[in-house]
Amino acid sequence: MNGITRRSLLKLGGAVVACGEAPGLFNILSAAVRKTDIRVEDVSTSYEEYRYRAPIKFGGHVVDRATLLNVNCSVRTGDGRVAKGFGSMPLGNIWSFPSKTMSYETTLGAMQALAEQIAKLTRDYKEFGHPIDINRALDPLYLTAAADVSERLHLAEPIPKLCLLVTASAFDAAVHDAFGKAHGVNCYHTYGPEFMTHDLAHYLGAEYKGQYPSQYVSLEPKRRMPLYHLVSAIDPIEEADITQRISDGLPETVPEWIRYNGLTHFKIKLNGDDRKWDEDRVLLVDKVVTQTQKQRGVANWVYSLDFNEKCPNVEYLLNFLREVKQKTPTGYERIQYVEQPTARDLKAHPENVMHEAAKLRPVVIDESLTDLEALLLSRKMGYTGAALKACKGQSHMMLIASVAEKHKMFLCVQDLTCPGASLIQSASLAAHVPGVAAIEGNSRQYMPAANKAWESKFPGIFRITDGTMDTGELNKVGLGAVES
Repeated sequence: MNGITRRSLLKLGGAVVACGEAPGLFNILSAAVRKTDIRVEDVSTSYEEYRYRAPIKFGGHVVDRATLLNVNCSVRTGDGRVAKGFGSMPLGNIWSFPSKTMSYETTLGAMQALAEQIAKLTRDYKEFGHPIDINRALDPLYLTAAADVSERLHLAEPIPKLCLLVTASAFDAAVHDAFGKAHGVNCYHTYGPEFMTHDLAHYLGAEYKGQYPSQYVSLEPKRRMPLYHLVSAIDPIEEADITQRISDGLPETVPEWIRYNGLTHFKIKLNGDDRKWDEDRVLLVDKVVTQTQKQRGVANWVYSLDFNEKCPNVEYLLNFLREVKQKTPTGYERIQYVEQPTARDLKAHPENVMHEAAKLRPVVIDESLTDLEALLLSRKMGYTGAALKACKGQSHMMLIASVAEKHKMFLCVQDLTCPGASLIQSASLAAHVPGVAAIEGNSRQYMPAANKAWESKFPGIFRITDGTMDTGELNKVGLGAVES
């Protein structure tokens, strides 16, 4: 085409359309653009504020509120069709941007300022492509924006990459949602050669030549999945732990929750800086759960343990596991995996290798998992599992899940107290990645008000009666949160 680039064609297209002479040029553009590809036409943002019905403690922090970032976008396909998409995610600043020098309000404000920059960058990006290609092209621009916002706001610490991923995830979700709706299919039907210009080798290297995410994620969701119930570091375990009841009609102790939801999976938050407290916490939870399940006639249940990177070293974890095994052998056998026990900066802490710990139980990378490089480094350091999270971006998760599945890593999907549309996205991720056996969903415990508008549309996701989610209904168009 005599050296004319697609970008220059698009610019020319805008000028000609403005003059009312679009039809002839549209044929030229159609030849240069894959008909299934999309470009972003517009992006808008809004926020919702919620208070938790009860606070959560994890990683040494107590959280009692959440700000949801909602993103609406419109896209146009290569053959001229228009569709709208929606994405939502809590701005989990305490988890993604922890700081000893800046307040909650400061880090939250930084994320909101970054969100507005991301909105502008996404809105201004006018190349056509598959959502994963669009995200890959925007990623470096988002990184620059994070550095610019950090400097402009004179932040004492720069916005970290994990925080950027969380902030950008609602935008990425909205684009994927719009793409699926433009083609009248669920997003998990769009990760193969029918819709993707590039195979995985384009993103991940030559060993993935000819492969696509569709070979590692399922077209249809699992019918049902066990729900992991969160026991935070300050949640009441039994009646004696309650100083004042909330009395809002929902359960408040672990036995009450077990009977209310028919639970069989329990995620225990631990402090990581007091081994005796951590051991006692697991022993107490195990005792209370065992008593309750015996009364119910239930024989099978499991635990996961989350230190939120607070263990000072691997020896802490090893000694902890050995003590738990000695004091409750059956409880120890119920531990399904351990999540991110030590510091998230793997390069800065090469001594934190997990080979010995992973011989005891799968050890899962979470906070550290910000890109493919981190995943591969974690494997070298002995991590045997990975926590997938919708809050790190649908595009990133499709690539990370492909690599993790290829290497047969232990997989789980973790929450960010996601309510509403973000929980639907998270549950759908779990339901479509074959290696994921259970899903965490704790907004029903801490932020039920944010789920109210969704319960009647997706009762199997938001009303748990037998310890499982009815994930079989996660097959609607787009990401499935809003029916078109």
